[in-house]
Amino acid sequence: MWEILQREFIYLWYYFELQLRQIFPYWVLGILIGSVISVFAGQRIHQLVRTLSDKKMGMLGVIPASLLGIASPLCMYGTIPLAASFSKSGMRDDWLAAFMMSSILLNPQLIIYSTALGTAALTVRLVSCFLCGTTAGLLVRIFYHEKSFFNFSGFAEPQSRDIHPNPLIRLLKNIGRNFKATGLWFLIGIFLSALFQRYVPAQEFIRLFGENEGFGVLMAATIGVPLYACGGGTIPLLQQWLWNGMSMGSAAAFMITGPATKITNLGALKIVLGIRRFILYFMFVIVFSYVTGLFVNLIL
Repeated sequence: MWEILQREFIYLWYYFELQLRQIFPYWVLGILIGSVISVFAGQRIHQLVRTLSDKKMGMLGVIPASLLGIASPLCMYGTIPLAASFSKSGMRDDWLAAFMMSSILLNPQLIIYSTALGTAALTVRLVSCFLCGTTAGLLVRIFYHEKSFFNFSGFAEPQSRDIHPNPLIRLLKNIGRNFKATGLWFLIGIFLSALFQRYVPAQEFIRLFGENEGFGVLMAATIGVPLYACGGGTIPLLQQWLWNGMSMGSAAAFMITGPATKITNLGALKIVLGIRRFILYFMFVIVFSYVTGLFVNLIL
């Protein structure tokens, strides 16, 4: 028994160490670049969003709002109070929906992480995130044109923690917070990937998520709901799944439903949406991810 356990440990360590060497540079680079953007460009990005309320772009305003949502370095609990301040300054709900949807799905740090998945997966993630944000904004404009979609009562604009007068210390503190927030989940993702490589037959995985593309996309969209905990932690899993035959459409569906239904994001959104609009949001995420996955499989 001891020899069997020792052998299995050696196998798992081999897969763990191999995956760690492949992903670790992207994780560190993502944290560094994300912190630089947060400390030195975050306020500028959010000021650009605030200035949108002064422009008369109609429905086209969802386009820059979605792009700025991708560029925003804040998590959802930071984005909602910020969106509340945007709403008070006069920004329309459809533009806010585009900004918040894109901000949920992607940020500069996660973009760097996702480069480990290859150019095709990164492109799919960027484009699908942008389209998801703009689509959400357009739907809010169509169906909630004459009534409010969000309820931001009780929210005040968030106070930045990057307030030290020395910019280098501000940056170092931000880097430290990012390492602390993502480090454990990153290692858990590596460990789950090692377990997957060791114990899940590649052929079975291909049959489930590769050959049967329609069902595979639906399954990927579904498992994204309970499995997604941290963007950095899912990159090792996605990388291994793609290597083992997961279709790009299934990966796209997972990359949408995962962050959009992460438990902390859902908790924050429930506060500002209410139960009825919260259910509509959840249905939109599932349908959009499924349609996106099918379309990606069709063109790739």
